[in-house]
Amino acid sequence: MTDRSVAIVTDSTADLPAQLVRARAITVVPLTLHFEGLSLLDGVDIKPSEFYRKLPNANTHPTTSQPAPGRFAETYEELLANHDEVVSIHISEKLSGTYASAVQGAEMTDPQRIHVVDSQLVSMSLGLLTLAASEIAVQGGSADSVVERISAMRDQVQTYFSVATLEFLRRGGRIGRANAMLGSVLQVKPVLCIRDGLVTPLERVRTFDRALNRVIALAREVDRGKGLCVIVGHAAAEQDAERVAHELEPVAETIMIQPLGPVVGAHAGPGVVGVGCYPADLLPLGIKTAASARARA
Repeated sequence: MTDRSVAIVTDSTADLPAQLVRARAITVVPLTLHFEGLSLLDGVDIKPSEFYRKLPNANTHPTTSQPAPGRFAETYEELLANHDEVVSIHISEKLSGTYASAVQGAEMTDPQRIHVVDSQLVSMSLGLLTLAASEIAVQGGSADSVVERISAMRDQVQTYFSVATLEFLRRGGRIGRANAMLGSVLQVKPVLCIRDGLVTPLERVRTFDRALNRVIALAREVDRGKGLCVIVGHAAAEQDAERVAHELEPVAETIMIQPLGPVVGAHAGPGVVGVGCYPADLLPLGIKTAASARARA
């Protein structure tokens, strides 16, 4: 057995930087991007920078698919060879079939030792919950304690974002309750959140700049005086992400800037900027400085 008896697994929609995944010994199972006639493993066969460079000239809209149950089963089997248990944390089951596929993979392997969790989140916030699980496991927590603590945290991890256009969410069928905003999509910029595992509209403002100001303000409201754990995500909008991060740094215990991966970008579209955050007093992530934690495409 390894020193850490609990292995942590997530999927590529967590959009975590590769170096942090390696440092935290997190296993990432990639989703698949179907793009320009090719089936590409998210973050493996195609990186964010390449995807966003090619997207404007694409002839067809990219689509995505979840990993097969057998892919999860293979991953779990390998991990159980040198870990006692596995905690596998995934994108909201209301947004993807990935969670269901992971459950099937666990049933094919050793369901007593594999704990599959529906994060009810995606991207930046799924990444934060996965890092929290890793932190608990590093501290020696059992699989049950990891699941219990991240399940308690889940509702306090907030996701706020704005999109340049709702068209990508509409095409991908991931628009959820934001569908009501389509009628005025040309007149307003939406401020969106994840609620009950779905993309949900919060407000409408006149400009994207105002939308980002609201994202910043909403994130600041999450702070309980002890700072925030923050990931700022973006789809080919690094300058806007830098601005959001700069505004949040005074209240951030830890902060990262991370490009959204191709699978998330295929549904959100280019120009998205968002924040995943939670009060740092719930669980500091052990990433000591903003500068060292920042990731680049």
